[in-house]
Amino acid sequence: MTPLRMALWQRDHEGHPVDATALIHHSDAGSQYTSIRFTEHLATEGIQPSIGSVGDAYDNALMETINGLYKTECIRTTVFHSGPFKTLADVEYATAGWVDWYNNRRLHSTLGMITPIEHEAAYYEALNREQQPV
Repeated sequence: MTPLRMALWQRDHEGHPVDATALIHHSDAGSQYTSIRFTEHLATEGIQPSIGSVGDAYDNALMETINGLYKTECIRTTVFHSGPFKTLADVEYATAGWVDWYNNRRLHSTLGMITPIEHEAAYYEALNREQQPV
């Protein structure tokens, strides 16, 4: 299962299905995002691709920030792995641990010192309250 399919499945499984045809996947012009295989994955889900301007780090600043956090908190430390990475599976395992920690346990100052999962739950709770008949 691809990470994209997994993310869509998780939303559906949690009772918050996503209309993938309303999504836009924005990225830089990296080869992994312009590859035929990746664009086929997007097309299969009905997601529109969007590629930013070339050579402009500010165009994708949020993603650059997350990449920096990932490298600092996961790759350059041994919090999510022990010893040097020897295989791709080692990197994938450490990455899965970091993503879980980042979304479920890491407090984010921009969210009021709560986790992303808590922020998302509060969002859906507020949305459900708004949709309740008075």
